[in-house]
Amino acid sequence: MAQGFMPVSRQDLIDRNIEQLDFVYVSGDAYVDHSSFAAALIGRRLEAFGYTVGLICQPDWRDEESIAVLGKPRLGFLVSSGNMDSMVNHYTVAKKRRKNDAYSPGGKGGMRPDHAVVVYCNLIRKKFKDDPIIIGGIEASLRRLGHYDYWDNKVRRSILLDSGADIISYGMGEKSIVEIADALSAGIAVKDITYIDGTVYKTRDENIIYDAIKLPDFENIRDDKKEYAKSFKIQHENTDPIAGSRLYETYDKSMFVVQNPPSKPLTMQEMDDVYDMPFMRAYHPMYEKDGGIPAFNEIKFSLTSNRGCFGACNFCALNFHQGRIVQARSHNSIVNEAKGFLDEPDFKGYIHDVGGPTAQFRKRACAKQKDYGACKNKQCMYPTICPNMEVDHSDYLKLLEKLKKLKGVKKVFVRSGIRFDYLLADKDRKFMEVLCKDHISGQLRVAPEHITDNVLDKMGKPSVKVYNDFKKLFERVNKKLGKEQYMVPYLMSSHPGSTLKDAIALAEYIRGLGYMPEQVQDFYPTPGTVSTCMYYTGINPIDMKPVYVPKDPHEKAMQRALIQYRNPENYDLVKEALIREHREDLIGFDKECLIPPRKIQKGFKKKNAGAKKKDAGTKKKDAGTKRKPGAKKTDRPKKSMESRNKKPKRNGKGRKR
Repeated sequence: MAQGFMPVSRQDLIDRNIEQLDFVYVSGDAYVDHSSFAAALIGRRLEAFGYTVGLICQPDWRDEESIAVLGKPRLGFLVSSGNMDSMVNHYTVAKKRRKNDAYSPGGKGGMRPDHAVVVYCNLIRKKFKDDPIIIGGIEASLRRLGHYDYWDNKVRRSILLDSGADIISYGMGEKSIVEIADALSAGIAVKDITYIDGTVYKTRDENIIYDAIKLPDFENIRDDKKEYAKSFKIQHENTDPIAGSRLYETYDKSMFVVQNPPSKPLTMQEMDDVYDMPFMRAYHPMYEKDGGIPAFNEIKFSLTSNRGCFGACNFCALNFHQGRIVQARSHNSIVNEAKGFLDEPDFKGYIHDVGGPTAQFRKRACAKQKDYGACKNKQCMYPTICPNMEVDHSDYLKLLEKLKKLKGVKKVFVRSGIRFDYLLADKDRKFMEVLCKDHISGQLRVAPEHITDNVLDKMGKPSVKVYNDFKKLFERVNKKLGKEQYMVPYLMSSHPGSTLKDAIALAEYIRGLGYMPEQVQDFYPTPGTVSTCMYYTGINPIDMKPVYVPKDPHEKAMQRALIQYRNPENYDLVKEALIREHREDLIGFDKECLIPPRKIQKGFKKKNAGAKKKDAGTKKKDAGTKRKPGAKKTDRPKKSMESRNKKPKRNGKGRKR
């Protein structure tokens, strides 16, 4: 356990006898000293190598003095927007402002600016003109080269140029940040730190760039969507730390932004070293008065088992950030962290999660990846499982068993994403049985995302047949165990490739499930994903073929409404979509229909309820008929045969139409 939090004020520096910090870390998140929070992880990593780090969390970006509260650092400033891109943090997919922010005190919104990295860096440059600035985190990492910005609806330059920073430490950053610190401490000028894997730098001298692939010029990708797709394809093929090449992008024929290959994957020992650092495992006490930090409550009793994901869904940015090579912690490291839970007064015996991007991934997809990296032009799990993949749940099962046996632990849940196609590929069904028996509580969340091959192809997801087979196995195993448990599917509307026809097919599939999904997400075009490239260009960068993209807000509203067609508020949109696609066969009272011919009046019951309430003080009615004096409450008049036959029709789940 750490001896205390990292410095956040001048008084903290005085108490620690620190005259000048080596680094000042400026973050868009509140300070939570936990391995799941970037500022804590990078700060503690630098401390482990002998550097001093102070934090300025959520400074007032309207006041340049807020950036100077810890003084001038000896080596430089580190800047991050926090655990989320600040624009995703602020806006819904409909570009409406969010009211809350889970990474701020009390969940209060508006504690950081839009494009936080750019704003913070510009603030630093006003106060400290020449100090080195190193940017990192998800916002800087995914905007490291020219990129489409959904919120501005345009292609923006590398964040390195807009921010005025010197270097980007992209990806997870534990290796590159120490190498940068060592170089600066050795007296190397920041402009000469051009050789570190996992970094992006800028230069006006093209001659110093070696062994690199030249991307289309920024002006070309800004003005030509096909050139943008070509550039993205090259980037997508060079995200691997072993097989990836150096890339560079030209601006105005005189400025060059150079992306070095990604940092090498952490070994298991290195992963342990990172997660075993002396975190306080708490938010800073200064937030207590505000009610704490909501995001911390979500992960306080969860355990990170791995990072990286060879699933590589097209709408996910993990390929650009953590990569496809899975890295895992040792059992001892994870179990020791879990033992720390037992000392927490609010621990009730429940470990909320053990996982990562994909819970059951504990090693590389295949042996080849160790020497050659992930394949450039093939996916591990799409369109089907690669025959070279080593499917094995045994290590994860052993880990769960060790955690379950800890004295004081009542239940160990698995709530990270489960790859159902990977699970099905395992001929040993033990993991499925153990999962259903011991590690879920009534519901298992899975992500089929859609059901038509047209859309699943653009998502890089397996055929719906795979999901259906998994669903059958899940039901069969639970029946064998005598458990009543359900699958909760995550579904996505308006993904590139999805037409109204596809959305209707999805609604028909949902009709067969017998319930309305609660988890629905409109596709959100965030930087660094194949799907976002499709959204902007109308081209699939993998094969350079055209893709239909639903962009009209009204069509997107119809696609979303179809997924939740049983919601009365969606009636008009669903009906319009069905008529537009000539699917009037789905409007009616037949069991195969989605909606009735006309909308049920919502206000009818309320008006009648109000009338009854008004009359309740003088007359009591029973089914519209007076009760005779002395009659029992159960002596109700019998309904006629005609009235009995007028019961509303119901569907298979007993829902009134």
